[in-house]
Amino acid sequence: MHGLQPPSDWVCRWSHLVPAGGTVLDVACGAGRHMRWFARLGHVVTGVDRDPGALAFASAAGRTVQADIENGPWPFAGETFDALVVTNYLWRPLWPALLGSLAPGGVLLYETFAEGNETVGKPSRPDFLLRHGELLELCRGLRIVAYEDGYLDDPPRFVQRAAAVRMGPADGRARYRLQIESAIPERTRQ
Repeated sequence: MHGLQPPSDWVCRWSHLVPAGGTVLDVACGAGRHMRWFARLGHVVTGVDRDPGALAFASAAGRTVQADIENGPWPFAGETFDALVVTNYLWRPLWPALLGSLAPGGVLLYETFAEGNETVGKPSRPDFLLRHGELLELCRGLRIVAYEDGYLDDPPRFVQRAAAVRMGPADGRARYRLQIESAIPERTRQ
């Protein structure tokens, strides 16, 4: 079942960007692998998925919401989160709602399949594969902390992944700039 495997290395690598005790929304959370990760780090977590069986596992980590986010209304209208986690999921019409739910200073951790994946497995439909550079385009207006687009071999897959921050009011920017800069090797800072 999706969500019973360990959390994504990408999500673990960049989770330090989420403010201590911040609220985290795991989108299409499955059984809640990332919910459990962030709950262990002391965050308040919420997961959304349409599968009630998967949510039964996820509910041990925090609040769960059963919703069909592709065909129904966005269940978090008017609510914002300090972090959004999206892995192995792509529904382009949802993008404005996702960005609208990211609080100022909030962190987006996104990782999903990309073009080329059709050569190594599923998903293979273009609807479920990011085009080259598409995730960067979707993150326009956010501060990109890290981005990768390429092939991973365990398991074989093509992915794009990003860690990005919605810069907040001037008083919050310094705190996030320090967190971001501490995550970037000094030789690559500009």
